[in-house]
Amino acid sequence: MSRLVLAACLCALLAQPAVAEPESPQPAARPKQLLLISFDGAHDNALWVKSRDIARRANAHFTYFLSCTTLIPRGESKGYKAPGMKAGRSNIGFAPTVEDVAARLDHVWNARQEGHEIASHACGHFDGKDWSKADWLSEFATFRSVVIDAWKANGLADKEPEGWATFARTGIRGFRAPYLSAPDSLFEAQKEFGFAYDASLVTKGAMLPDEDGSLIRFGLPLIPEGPQSRNIIGMDYNLFVRHSAGMDNPSRSDEFEARTYTAFKAAFDKEYEGERIPLQLGFHFVEMNAGAYWRAMERLVTDVCRREDVACVSYSAAIDLLAQQPVSPRS
Repeated sequence: MSRLVLAACLCALLAQPAVAEPESPQPAARPKQLLLISFDGAHDNALWVKSRDIARRANAHFTYFLSCTTLIPRGESKGYKAPGMKAGRSNIGFAPTVEDVAARLDHVWNARQEGHEIASHACGHFDGKDWSKADWLSEFATFRSVVIDAWKANGLADKEPEGWATFARTGIRGFRAPYLSAPDSLFEAQKEFGFAYDASLVTKGAMLPDEDGSLIRFGLPLIPEGPQSRNIIGMDYNLFVRHSAGMDNPSRSDEFEARTYTAFKAAFDKEYEGERIPLQLGFHFVEMNAGAYWRAMERLVTDVCRREDVACVSYSAAIDLLAQQPVSPRS
C-alpha cells in the first residue's frame, strides 16, 4: 500500500464520529424531608400570634387541631352537649367572652389564608375510648355546626369573611382525638363523616401514614430522649410529665428546653440523613415548664425549615407531597 493510500485511510478513520460512552444512570433525586408541626386545642390568642409569627420567620406551615368549645362563650355553654355528658360540660372550658371568640376566629381565618391548616380536635376534649360510632358522628356534627355558625352565633355576622361557610363545611379535612384515644369506632365514624385523615395514632418511630380505605392514618412517633435515650411520644405534654411530673418547674426550664431540642434534632437528623420518612411533632397551646417545649420547637423549625430539601408543612400538604415524591430508601 502506497503512503498516499495509507494516509487517506487514516484520515477517513479519524473523520468517523466517536462512539459515545454509555451514560451512567443518575441517582434519583431524594425526596424532601417533611416536618409536620401541629397544635392541639388552639385556644390561647396570644399563642396564635406567637405561632403564626414563628411560622412566618421560619418558612413553616402548621396544623391547628381546633377545639370547638373555644368558639362558644361561657354564657352560651348550655348549647353544647357531648355524648353521654350533661349539657354545658367541657374538659377545657369555654371562651371567656365574645371578644375572645372574635379574636380567635380572626386568627383561624388569617392562619388559613397564610397556608396553615385548620383541623378538628372535637369540642369538649372528652376521652372517647368508649364512644360508639354514633357518638363520634354526633361530636363531629356538633363541631361542624359550631364552626359554620361561629360568627353569627356570636353576633359577628357582619364580620364573617366571604368563604367561611364553605371552609367550615369542606375545608376541615383532618382530625386528632383528645388524649390520642382512638378506638375502632372513631375510624369507622371518620370514614362515614368524610375526613381525609386521622392523626391520633402513636407509632414506634417515624413511619409513613397508613391508608385504611378512604382514610389516611398518621401517628406521632416515639423518639429517644434524655440521658438514657428512653423513648417518648414526640409531644410536649409527654415531655412535661417526664421532666417534671406534670408540674411547672420554671427554674429548670432551660435544662428541659436543651433536652427537648436535642431529642427533636436527633429525631429529625435520623430521617433527614436516612430514608426521609416525615417527622411529626405535637404541641399544645400551653407553654409548659415556662415555654421550654415551644422554645425547642422554635429552634428546630428555625434551624431546618429554610433548607431547600426540607418542607415544614401541614398534614394535608404532606399528603399531597407524598403522592408526588414517594419516600424510598437512601441508596
